[in-house]
Amino acid sequence: MYVGTLSFDLLLGDVRSLKEKRSVVRPIVAELQRKFAVSAAEVGGQDLHRRAEIGLAVVSGETGHLTDVLDRCERLVAARPEVELLSVRRRVHSDEDD
Repeated sequence: MYVGTLSFDLLLGDVRSLKEKRSVVRPIVAELQRKFAVSAAEVGGQDLHRRAEIGLAVVSGETGHLTDVLDRCERLVAARPEVELLSVRRRVHSDEDD
């Protein structure tokens, strides 16, 4: 069993309130969940208007499938015009890790 995680640090465009921020972040999280069957949520920067951190996790029996899903998720977020992807942190864990 393999578990992969991604953490996206995002700079939001012309956002002036937390309500506007939610209107940008929620659709990204929902699309990741719908298209790739991953667990995803806003995990940081909730009190900042123009910054957001989105985390996601996926479980797979094969590293190839896991890598493919993580790559596609990263491309989806990077392609969103309303956000600037500042950084991505990727981790892959195996049930054999100590």
